Amino acid sequence: MTNTEKLEQEVSHGLRSSLVSVAANFCLAAGKCFAGILGHSFALVADGIESLSDVFSSLAVFFGLRFAIKPPDKEHPYGHGKAEPIAAVIVSLTLMVAGVGIALESISLIRTPHQIPQPYTLWVLLGVVVTKLVLSRFVSGVAAEIESTAVKGDAWHHLSDAITSGFAFVGITAALLTKNASADDWAALCASPVILFNAWRQLRTPMAELIDTAPPPEIEQHVREAAAAVAGVIGLDKCFVRKVGFLYYVDLHVVVKGDLSVRTGHKISHEVEDQIRARVDRVANVLVHIEPEEELLLPSRSQM
Repeated sequence: MTNTEKLEQEVSHGLRSSLVSVAANFCLAAGKCFAGILGHSFALVADGIESLSDVFSSLAVFFGLRFAIKPPDKEHPYGHGKAEPIAAVIVSLTLMVAGVGIALESISLIRTPHQIPQPYTLWVLLGVVVTKLVLSRFVSGVAAEIESTAVKGDAWHHLSDAITSGFAFVGITAALLTKNASADDWAALCASPVILFNAWRQLRTPMAELIDTAPPPEIEQHVREAAAAVAGVIGLDKCFVRKVGFLYYVDLHVVVKGDLSVRTGHKISHEVEDQIRARVDRVANVLVHIEPEEELLLPSRSQM
């Protein structure tokens, strides 16, 4: 199986997990909102609204993955990989909006008298927590397999939903025990900071990709090890690696003997590129700059 075929297979797993998330979130959102309205629980309604936002974020992940896997074209010579972290940013921002909305509505309801939630809403929440934890584990596994920040964000959405449902469960229990309906709203309010924190933490990774932050150092180490194994390479200088979607693009300065012919240096550069792409996963392109050994001993132009 070629690297392209392997990547397409992995992305198809991500697409399927996104569709599972869309279906599950829609069913859970409808169920929670319906049970919350009938059961007089805003914490449950807020939980349902958060799940409804998850539907749109999962759709963003789905279309982001589909767009990111498109091959390079004339207008996008580096491919469409940036669509994947953009989808992840949308997921995080959606989660932030949901967290702020839940907080504002909770504060409003705390100040407004209303009915105590019905006991059966606890069973609804218990089922939601279990379902969301299972979904979070499943989607997180897919995200780790395909190294997708967007799918990872989707997994965090499921976990945040489970946390929100857990707070709602505690709030409704307190409301039933104390006969104080506002306990339910306080629970929804307490869930808000958790949602916002998770959203902010999840936002940092795709933002780092969008501004071409260096990936983990082990990627560069693998690149250097692969290049150093090529005959004719006597040293390595600069090495820059950036992640575009699922793939890595490498700029590498290779040191060779200064008396080599242009043809030989060109041949070595191609061998370096082939070796890196063969030994390092997800490398889409390697730009090799050949430097003669003697040039490294000369002062730089800024020093002359």
